[in-house]
Amino acid sequence: MELTEDAIFSTIEDLVAMAPRATGSPGGEAAAAYVQRRFDAAGLTTEILEVPSFAWRAEASALRVGAEDVACAPILHSALPADDWTGSAEHRIEARVVDIGTDRVCRHDVRGAIVLFDLTFDMTVAHSLPLTMYLHDPGRKVLRRDVLRGRNPYVTSLARTMTDAAAGGARAVIGVLRDYPDSRNYHNEYYRRTLFTLPGAWVTRAEGERLRALLAASPSAMLELSVKRERVVSQTVIGVLPGRTNETIMVQSHHDSVGPGAVEDASGTAEVIALAEQAGAEAAQGRVRDKTLLFVTFDTHFTGYQAHQEFALRYVLSPDSPWNIVLNATIEHIGLRAVEGADGGFEDTGETEPRGIFLNVNPALTVRIARKVRRHGLHGTSLMAAGALEFFAGGIPTDASFILVSGVPTVSLISGPLYLYDDADTIDRIDRAQLVPVARFFADLLDDVDRRRGATLGTMPAPLRRLLPRGRW
Repeated sequence: MELTEDAIFSTIEDLVAMAPRATGSPGGEAAAAYVQRRFDAAGLTTEILEVPSFAWRAEASALRVGAEDVACAPILHSALPADDWTGSAEHRIEARVVDIGTDRVCRHDVRGAIVLFDLTFDMTVAHSLPLTMYLHDPGRKVLRRDVLRGRNPYVTSLARTMTDAAAGGARAVIGVLRDYPDSRNYHNEYYRRTLFTLPGAWVTRAEGERLRALLAASPSAMLELSVKRERVVSQTVIGVLPGRTNETIMVQSHHDSVGPGAVEDASGTAEVIALAEQAGAEAAQGRVRDKTLLFVTFDTHFTGYQAHQEFALRYVLSPDSPWNIVLNATIEHIGLRAVEGADGGFEDTGETEPRGIFLNVNPALTVRIARKVRRHGLHGTSLMAAGALEFFAGGIPTDASFILVSGVPTVSLISGPLYLYDDADTIDRIDRAQLVPVARFFADLLDDVDRRRGATLGTMPAPLRRLLPRGRW
């Protein structure tokens, strides 16, 4: 079966039409059912991994200074007294405001106060250079100064500020989206190791300026936030194409989203489906691979990664797993680069968003992967060393993190366009010209790895890896 741009893009359109594909929502359930139908039609044996998770929503939010209303949006997953808390709560906090800007909370007396801070995006493209082993950058587009200064919306000051504000006795936080275009639709994740106990709200940069002007005359504010959190059941889709052995190559993305989720991660899910359909068509024509292929689209990417943890415990770390997963290939975010435009919104550049492929595989495979990146025209793509990161609980900032820290050699493609967590992640942000090159790269990788001994794919032999601590998160 040929990998075509139109077919992959059509799958993305189907998934975007179901949005938002939030965990436990009708859209999320529809997306899981859709992926399973496609896997079934491709000839895979399928199942749904159901894992408890949570659905958080704000039923009301407001911000006032005196008699003046300031437009705001809730900080997602804020006002949680515990990781497993469910129920409804109304917060109405009137207090003095301590404006820390970009400073650290610990330098201020925030007891009983509302903390006003500027959210900073703390990782630029340039920060990835120390990890870069190889960069395919024809035309030197990635190495331009404006691109190197581009900021990733995932690595931010939010978790640190929330934690420090709570420890300092603050009652709430207000985040100014300083590094962001004129949008308050910044849908932050539920960062799995940081509990946001305080209620919080976002304001845009312009709204932040107005807020600060109002506070200069009256240094107190009223923040209201009504939240509801329910226990839901997530649905992760698993499709299996058996090989001659139980040595298994896992191909992964996530199908859930908060907004339209075209780039994150209808694009990755569409690639996984395309690869599954190609492998299924080859099997129908009589091809039998040495290794089993395992295609997975995860849920809970935005609600705490509970499905990812359960999958790793059940199918990677457990001695009873039916699969010996010898390599993970993860595909996320095939999108165009955008910047803040003159009108304050998101402006497309027409260029591929710079990408990284995190990997912890042996040197010979690393060299072959670099050649595949070049051969298939994955411009703007760097290979990033993740060998040391597998021994830290944080792992890597991709959907593959729990698989990597469980000891699986991983090849994880990801990018961080500015609109990634915004409702601006629409179908027109897809980098259509890169859909087929990315698919062909991963198809080539699957064929390559199928011919290799699974125990030797990682940066160290599998018997030694099994002796090391795993599953620390």
